[in-house]
Amino acid sequence: MFRLTVFFAALALTACGGNAPVSASGDERPMRIVSLDFCADNYVLKLADREQILAISPDAEKDFTYMRDAAAGIPTVRAIAEDVLILKPDLVVRSYGGGPNAAAFLERAGIPVLQVGWASTIGGEEVGSVSHLVQNMADGLGQSARGKALVADFRTRLDALERRAPGSVALYMSAAGVTSGPGSMAHEMLSAAGLSNFQDSPGWRSLPLERLAYQKPDVVAASFFNTSAPSRDAWSAARHPVARAQLNGPDVVFLDGAWTACGGWYVLDAVEALANGRVE
Repeated sequence: MFRLTVFFAALALTACGGNAPVSASGDERPMRIVSLDFCADNYVLKLADREQILAISPDAEKDFTYMRDAAAGIPTVRAIAEDVLILKPDLVVRSYGGGPNAAAFLERAGIPVLQVGWASTIGGEEVGSVSHLVQNMADGLGQSARGKALVADFRTRLDALERRAPGSVALYMSAAGVTSGPGSMAHEMLSAAGLSNFQDSPGWRSLPLERLAYQKPDVVAASFFNTSAPSRDAWSAARHPVARAQLNGPDVVFLDGAWTACGGWYVLDAVEALANGRVE
């Protein structure tokens, strides 16, 4: 967390360190980018040039980070005020890294912040869509052309999808034993693949074990981060025999959990796998 108790010390550190960070403006491209969390890492690693990147988060190479292979060899930094400010970045990219006060803290210290937005729809180009989020991030990183190319490829792949025949019902199952209904990216992902959502109530909820005991989905979308095993948490609903039985069905699609984390262009990998009925 960015601690407010170190605010004035951090300002002094910035002021006394020589050249203060320069805010990127116009066509100026930031060349000392620091990323504070894995959601931000994905966009920085995908869209920025290597020489633009000063440091990324310690989670950049974890299995829940889509761009983990591109993170090799890049320095990391903890999302702590002193650690970030001493690097003198000219842009900090974040989703949640540093806590709720981080953006205001950094901006008061003279460092511009590019906030990763939240995508709620897969199709379209309006605010809240994956395409809009990708382009906004690319513009902020000084890589507008690269963003346009990524959006164009995303839309081409989406338009080319051969969706499931109407009528198939899918259950989204996370390793933590939760699922999601309308209003979430998981729901949008199922819909984009031509599937109806087994969970018809909005929001994130524990797996409906009682309902699953007598009503079976046609498809199970299991997001287990490169493994077919559910969470080791003894309290996870995914460990219940009723839930585990869903993984023995004829149409189970195991999704890389990184495809569904933080909502980005990579959710299309999950949509394609579901549309094709690919079993990992």
